[in-house]
Amino acid sequence: MRNPFFYVLLLVLVVLDGWLLAHPNLIGQAGVFIFEYTAIETFPKALGTVAAVVGVSSLIGLIISRLSQPVAIGISVALLAGSAYYLFQSFTQYNSGVYKLTGAGFRAGAILLPGLLVLVFGKGVWEAVLTRRNG
Repeated sequence: MRNPFFYVLLLVLVVLDGWLLAHPNLIGQAGVFIFEYTAIETFPKALGTVAAVVGVSSLIGLIISRLSQPVAIGISVALLAGSAYYLFQSFTQYNSGVYKLTGAGFRAGAILLPGLLVLVFGKGVWEAVLTRRNG
């Protein structure tokens, strides 16, 4: 952790995402109630959910960084590709159909979560490529 800027930015984005997910418009609130999305009902729950997802993905990245360089690069690229697919899928899903009616902030929060995963796993790929080690 030579440069804490990434982690400060990640913390700010996690708080922002939690706030956005906890504040849908009236139609979004009805959807949260009907489909029992208890993980994002309130700001503390949404913040905990987002923080847990980002924390677990960061922990996975840390564990992967301990492996040999070729293995770390391979696994990190696979996770980055999976999270990029999740980002694309979330973007298309939340900008079409009924989800378009849930409010711009809620949709942005729903799309930001996979974006955070892309950010975390992208940093993992970057560090795996730049780090020279024997293994």
